[in-house]
Amino acid sequence: MPFYAQHIKAGRLHLQKNDPVMKRILKMVGPFQAKTKRDRFGTLVNSIISQQISVAAAQTIRGRLLDAAGSGTGTPRISPESLLAFDVESLRAIGVSRQKATYVLDLADKVSTGVVELDDIHRQNDDAVIASLTRVKGIGVWTAQMFLMFSLGRLDVFPVDDLGIKNAIRKQYELDDVPDKHEMEALAVNWRPYATIACWYLWQSLELE
Repeated sequence: MPFYAQHIKAGRLHLQKNDPVMKRILKMVGPFQAKTKRDRFGTLVNSIISQQISVAAAQTIRGRLLDAAGSGTGTPRISPESLLAFDVESLRAIGVSRQKATYVLDLADKVSTGVVELDDIHRQNDDAVIASLTRVKGIGVWTAQMFLMFSLGRLDVFPVDDLGIKNAIRKQYELDDVPDKHEMEALAVNWRPYATIACWYLWQSLELE
């Protein structure tokens, strides 16, 4: 689902009204510009590939993988079926680590066999989506939360373990230390039900340093 303009407008007004620090951040950053990604399977593959490597390295590997396994007309995409034509060693040959190769193949298998149903996953609530995706090797809660935010367009997701969010809160709220989960949840009470929008603005605030 996309981020709808009326929801973003309502979310911005809510944040400005209920949190003076967030009001300042919104003014500093400007319009909300996040977009959702429609290719759900490709997004999850990219999330796995990108773990613990540089952005440039991840882009290179994703490009090679798309060249090797991409299918379809127009914008090429990787499908579970096209990915399952590869094994661990052939994925390693294009730069995917052995561990990540097992992860993306596990994802492809679980989607192909219906263990993870990406076509209907938007019908599930947030907890059910997280439970479904974390059945896949290499997909943890944080990755599932990013999927909720930027693939499904869920407006009230708050990844309390995200280091960027923690650092942004510490700076913008002028805290002495990185906040713990309870401090973060207390702040987020004022953001609900638009925590996703608040998080996007917190991430963007880090780019302005």
